[in-house]
Amino acid sequence: MIPVNMLIPLRINSKYVCIYAYIQYWFQSVFRNGKQTHSPWAIKKINSKCAKKQMNIYQKRLSEEAKILKDLQHPNIIGFRAFTTAKDGSKCLAMEYGGEQSLNDLIERRREAGLQAFPVATIEKVALHVARGLQYLHNEKKLLHGDMKSCNIVIKGDFETIKICDVGVSLRLDENMQVTDPNTCYIGTEPWKPKEALEDEQITDKADIFAYGLTLWEMMTLSVPHLEMLDSEGDDGDSFDEDDFDEDAYYERLGTRPPLDTVTLGGAYQRMVELFCLCTEVDPCKRPSAAHIVQALESNSQLDETSLEVIVIE
Repeated sequence: MIPVNMLIPLRINSKYVCIYAYIQYWFQSVFRNGKQTHSPWAIKKINSKCAKKQMNIYQKRLSEEAKILKDLQHPNIIGFRAFTTAKDGSKCLAMEYGGEQSLNDLIERRREAGLQAFPVATIEKVALHVARGLQYLHNEKKLLHGDMKSCNIVIKGDFETIKICDVGVSLRLDENMQVTDPNTCYIGTEPWKPKEALEDEQITDKADIFAYGLTLWEMMTLSVPHLEMLDSEGDDGDSFDEDDFDEDAYYERLGTRPPLDTVTLGGAYQRMVELFCLCTEVDPCKRPSAAHIVQALESNSQLDETSLEVIVIE
């Protein structure tokens, strides 16, 4: 068994931000015809180094994730395989092996190589496949994913398959696509949170759409939403000083549409820029549904007739 990501910090150009996942993934190695390869399973468990108080929280989330995942079956969502107890007493969630890396891994690798945005065809493919997964969750299963971001999208090969993972903080949606259970709360991850989650307002399926829009932005900028300011501190990652980080500016930006250099991207990206803008409207009622996005992308139809204001980086 090969351990992967024992403690995962969110990294921006060699600078570490305190966003941690106390999750440990294991990929079973098997040999076929004398060659080492991956099995169709990936094992997820809580890191043994996790503090006891946090351990209980994450064990509960893992159990809830297993319960939810067992009821899901869609080509763009990681499949359930088993939920069992290891010899050390810890719970283990066995899942479909969805790929070698997350979308976030690929974004980071591309940035470190000095490359620019992903090819527009790749972004469009990710946009469609993730939207299909969200449409299934929202419309068929009445579930809000609750933590959409590049880290929770698993990629196999050269974008051969694209799957949503980590449904452990999903929330139930009612017939009006609203989260109404008073005993639940939106968890998410801070840079991807919509304004309604930050201000404890009504959460709907459109919370996932906001984070989905920021995920497309990640692929076009190779940055973390609202933390792109760290990338502009200089090319030398070691020159970053924590005291230089404008915390007030960061919190003020949360829940808003981050700037995008559309001039550098060029006209080929216009459709993805429009989709990003629609999905990141502050007013959730103005964001499209996952079903609307899928319909527009599959039919290559216009996403919206209204003109969109895009913030451009000079």
